[in-house]
Amino acid sequence: MTFGVAENLEKIRGRIEQACRRSGRGVREVRLVAVTKTVPPDRIAAAVEAGVEILGENYVQEAGRKRERVAGPVAWHMIGHLQSNKARAAVALFDAFETVDHERTVLALQRHALEVGKVVDILIQVNAAAEPSKSGLAPEQVLKLIHLAAGCDHLRCRGLMTMPPFFEQPEKARPFFAGLRELRDRLQPLCPGNVKLTELSMGMSGDFEAAVEEGATLVRIGTALFGPR
Repeated sequence: MTFGVAENLEKIRGRIEQACRRSGRGVREVRLVAVTKTVPPDRIAAAVEAGVEILGENYVQEAGRKRERVAGPVAWHMIGHLQSNKARAAVALFDAFETVDHERTVLALQRHALEVGKVVDILIQVNAAAEPSKSGLAPEQVLKLIHLAAGCDHLRCRGLMTMPPFFEQPEKARPFFAGLRELRDRLQPLCPGNVKLTELSMGMSGDFEAAVEEGATLVRIGTALFGPR
């Protein structure tokens, strides 16, 4: 996009609002995660000044450098694959982890969150299309990990996340978004009482409107906000 960050954010919010109207949802049900991978701190600061409340980073080291330079009351979400050996540093930097897909990651986050006396939110990543190149659990594996996380007192399992295959036509991604919502609805009655699967993180710059119409509560948007990398 050729507009500035504030102008882009206004356009995105308008599109989210329209998608909410089409699907009978309230606009406050959907929050934007600004994907800041490779985005310089001054552009991130402009987004925060314009009203962005959640920043999504892919890498621990990059997030560490940026947190030193980006001020403001924002939440930091880890949206890249987290290696267990980086969990200690990640817990110090991030408020939520959207890509949890392994027992060792759950246990590492619990251990290091306990060390610092912090409670972090997690989402379970689902590989909805069973793509070998992507992380995430098969749908039938999700409940077991939810039960493990439910027993960790420094973790809050808040919902599910997915990344569908890339399509030129956003409508082709819709079945994967609907599938994640349906999976959440099937799993919720089977979850421990302390787990409320309120969050669905799905949808990116090219398909977020379809994701919102299918129930997304978090949309991860980079290019539409900051422009091409």
